[in-house]
Amino acid sequence: MLNFEFFNPTRIVFGQGTIARLDTLVASDARVLILLGGESARKNGTLAEVRAALGAREVYEFDGIEPNPSYETLMKAVSLVREKKLDFLLAVGGGSVIDGTKFVAAAIDYDGEPWDILETRGDTVTSALPFGSVLTLPATGSEMNDGSVVTRRATQAKLAFTSPHVFPRFSILDPTKTYTLPIRQIANGVVNSFTHVMEQYLTYPADGLVQDRFAEGLLQTLIEIGPKLLEKADDYELRANFMWVATLALNGLIGADVPQDWSTHIIGHELTARYNIDHARTLAVVLPANLQVRRAAKHGKLLQYAQRVWGITQGSEDERIDAAIDRTRAFFESMGIQTRLPDYGIDASEIGTLVGQLRAHGMVELGERKDVTPEVGQRILEASL
Repeated sequence: MLNFEFFNPTRIVFGQGTIARLDTLVASDARVLILLGGESARKNGTLAEVRAALGAREVYEFDGIEPNPSYETLMKAVSLVREKKLDFLLAVGGGSVIDGTKFVAAAIDYDGEPWDILETRGDTVTSALPFGSVLTLPATGSEMNDGSVVTRRATQAKLAFTSPHVFPRFSILDPTKTYTLPIRQIANGVVNSFTHVMEQYLTYPADGLVQDRFAEGLLQTLIEIGPKLLEKADDYELRANFMWVATLALNGLIGADVPQDWSTHIIGHELTARYNIDHARTLAVVLPANLQVRRAAKHGKLLQYAQRVWGITQGSEDERIDAAIDRTRAFFESMGIQTRLPDYGIDASEIGTLVGQLRAHGMVELGERKDVTPEVGQRILEASL
């Protein structure tokens, strides 16, 4: 086991009807900005529930946070908060809205150019406005962690930051709020959550026995319920388990005391920034290729993954590893998500540009051993064709 610290101050309020708890979770004299994505929260009644629970508090709304939240849009929210002198933020939506809210919270009193928050990976953040979230789309785990990803449209840069100052004070998780989600978003959420677990689990053996079993249980749960989620929109138990798995996949618990990778995410970010492909779909493209290219470095964990998650025990070591990677790709495709670059209109001629973007953004020592160079990234992208 590696040395570690684990800290997570976010209060989780889970279950049907819990939006009403906002009345006790938000200070009675708070001046609130509700941050939203598209129109779904209005159409399905979630926003009305939120406003009713907030009662007589002074409340403003900010709409239009994109699926990959943009710096340009978020800075408009920063301006509104400053203009109205608001003191509490409430994200109502999925991971992108929550990610965006974290950036807004950190940028309000930031001393300097707010984009520096992303370029310094959050190291320069010293304070943030308090905020909470009402989760409507399980996928990113942003409702219970200190991370955020923001895109700057002008430069096609998609960068992440973390800071202990941007943990949500609370997050309300009502599984019934997922009933009206499009199937595409549910599929994306499953693949996103699966890959979050894999980035923390499938590295190299580090005797993190507890974390390994936690991670394997989450992966097996997603494999079990993933296809069922596409068939049953209003099954409370399925949606509740999915919502909780997505949160646990990236709240810091399964990553404590083990090495972590994250190269799949970073390479995937370049695909999203340049081609606007759904984040989860870039992960479905990159992860199987990443495992194949780096199979020697991940040999021990790949065999463990094959046996414990997929039940693969027959054949040579290479055959078992191949089978595990194939099963991973097949699982993503069973969720209706394509796993090759050409499926998204990208051919070999684009790879050089993507690798150049990795270099331009300083992503030159990725992975659990810092050995995923741009050259390795190129091999991974080539294996994604």
